[in-house]
Amino acid sequence: MDKELEIELANALLAGHAGAFDEFVEHFRGKIFQYSWLMCGQREDAEEVAQETLLCVFESFGELRDPKHVRSWVFRIAKNVCLMKRRKSVFAPAHEVSLDEVLPNQNGESQSFEIGDWSKLPDDQLLRNEMREALHAAVADLPAQYRAVVLLRDLEELSTEETAQILSLSTDVVKQRLHRARLALRQKLDKRLRSPALRGN
Repeated sequence: MDKELEIELANALLAGHAGAFDEFVEHFRGKIFQYSWLMCGQREDAEEVAQETLLCVFESFGELRDPKHVRSWVFRIAKNVCLMKRRKSVFAPAHEVSLDEVLPNQNGESQSFEIGDWSKLPDDQLLRNEMREALHAAVADLPAQYRAVVLLRDLEELSTEETAQILSLSTDVVKQRLHRARLALRQKLDKRLRSPALRGN
């Protein structure tokens, strides 16, 4: 449903319909802000990134070649704005930690068990709220290169190919980083996910 709406909004904007940009902003602003907040790590930076992204979208909308790819196009702009902001931000970390340091492989071999989609949370509203907060913190703790893949693939539900294009990576690298990021998130959330309340016991 979101994708169809976004295509309609993009077509309306390209056609110059009155009010189209306001509707476009209303739809995308929250998504861009959430992505930017988790990528930048600070609300102040995220607000600036969201505003700058929407301004860049407005100024360069004529460059959108295919309305079907409007979401990946918008998030490619958001990624670039966020990278620029992180370079200048007083909140940016001195260095990024690799997941290799957090999740060392034994004997140099990768871990092969399946990692479920962390975005599927329990239905109970209270537990969902608690899990959302824990998940937000866990995602924010990921190194930026892994955080970006998780946000685009699992949160924004972009395809592997779209995520690879946005991040200028191969699809294999996207898959590898997504697997490692989900593993890290699962380890961080494991105690909560295994609690009797969440299992319904």
